[in-house]
Amino acid sequence: MAPDVADWLTVSPQGLYLPTADAWIDPARPMARAIITHGHSDHARGGHGEVLATAETLAIMAERYGAQPGGRPLAHGEAVNLGGVRVSLHPAGHVLGSAQVRLERDGAVVVVSGDYKRSADPTCAPFEPVPCDIFVTEATFALPVFRHPPAEAEVARALAVLAANPERCLLIGAYALGKAQRVVALLRAAGHDAPVYLHGAMLKLMALYQQLGVELGDLRPAAGMPAEALRGHVVMAPPSALADRWSRRLPDPITAMASGWMRVRARARQRGAELPLVISDHADWDELTATVLELRPKALWVTHGREDALVHWCSMHQITARALHLVGREDEAE
Repeated sequence: MAPDVADWLTVSPQGLYLPTADAWIDPARPMARAIITHGHSDHARGGHGEVLATAETLAIMAERYGAQPGGRPLAHGEAVNLGGVRVSLHPAGHVLGSAQVRLERDGAVVVVSGDYKRSADPTCAPFEPVPCDIFVTEATFALPVFRHPPAEAEVARALAVLAANPERCLLIGAYALGKAQRVVALLRAAGHDAPVYLHGAMLKLMALYQQLGVELGDLRPAAGMPAEALRGHVVMAPPSALADRWSRRLPDPITAMASGWMRVRARARQRGAELPLVISDHADWDELTATVLELRPKALWVTHGREDALVHWCSMHQITARALHLVGREDEAE
């Protein structure tokens, strides 16, 4: 049976709350004290008072939302006491700086995963399984249909298409934080050493990753480049730019979209993706269920996503589970 943590950890649609510390985990609106798992906009926001997060997440928040004067960096594994609760951060493998939040009081341990994945990512620390009584997990891709192929194979497929069409460019839509940097790192690992050209919205976070020690190779602004010079090259842009006026000046682009949602054909058509690339920074069905079996928590709490399927799976495996129905999640799409 899971321990009763109701006197020191409560749940509301706005997020998880530690009343003795007056601290929220990934709150949906600005709070006096917040513990932030990572920099995506459905978990991190500006306007908080004190902010506890990894140094990388604080740097990302400063870039995206402005200065964080109340920022309090915590290294992975470093513990602090907040209102009688021992709080520490542990790698989540989602994006640079992402962390799980481990909470301990009176012998009971709760781990809040934030968003996470188990597959390798050269741009961030890998997920660390943390034993716990209650595991609080996402469920973005918690349906058996979502089984992500190796990201390396998807990138190799994209490069093969470009090699077969050297008169065109490869335009990859990817979210500006995490996914874009991972795709670039995968391109480099596949031996693609040529310059990668970037939409203006990509430049600041790419530069920040490089400042934080993530090697991404030769990156150049696409602005001002003649179409002829982009033939045979990779161009990266946010998904919103794939079909707008910006992309029309490119040389007959092979339009690709890197997302776990590209497993769904209707989503690929909606994005206008000629080349859907199933590359996700979230755990798929097999990773989610394997993680639960590895940790064997006494209870599973599901924050958002395809909650019903994962809760049902838990019931079939004699694991107590509940859906929390937190608001404002998945606003920054996968």
